[in-house]
Amino acid sequence: MSTNRFEAERGAVADYMRRLYDRGLTTASGGNISVRLDKNHFLITPSALDKGRLVADQIAVVTIEGKNLTPHLRLSIETEMHRLILLSRDDAMAVVHAHPTYASAFTALTREGQVAIDTHLIAESYYILEDPIFVDYRLMGTVDLAEQVAIKAFDHDVLLLENHGVLTIGTSLLDAFDKIELLERASEMTVVTRLMKSVGCELHPLGEGRLAQLMRMKYGPAR
Repeated sequence: MSTNRFEAERGAVADYMRRLYDRGLTTASGGNISVRLDKNHFLITPSALDKGRLVADQIAVVTIEGKNLTPHLRLSIETEMHRLILLSRDDAMAVVHAHPTYASAFTALTREGQVAIDTHLIAESYYILEDPIFVDYRLMGTVDLAEQVAIKAFDHDVLLLENHGVLTIGTSLLDAFDKIELLERASEMTVVTRLMKSVGCELHPLGEGRLAQLMRMKYGPAR
């Protein structure tokens, strides 16, 4: 199968990977993005190439069974994680995994003393992100990690991977990117408000009634 017909989609993935790098949400060697093409194929960013300079023909085309149709490109070590998410979520069109500084810092806190990223501070954060879910540590690039993430991703779009980074799932590339960018802002805001509280400011997050109102707005009155 010719991969040329996916040129526009490959270009979009490369654009968003460069955007992720330019926004300081990942490093030159870190992070990966995948996009579903159809029921049988998806795209994913490669390994061992500068993430801040990717172009369309450097984005790999992979079958949903895991066969690399662009063998001159080395697949991301997290390809299996992306593949299993796409298999388990028919509504998932894009997956973004990266290591933004503030959000990733929250994944390195001990579970007993863990301070959750507070998405209840402003309406936009909770409406888009809801409450992120934590995934226990597994070695990066392993099937074990891929399976654990896919299980947690079955009904969550925003995941914190212990001592690793974060992952977001979207109905489009923009949706997944927006979630990871907003997650980093929510993480920064969590740190800032906790510091402000420590010097006497009163923290005023959204209450249960307002959170429920946002979910009714998002999902309808049956929520």
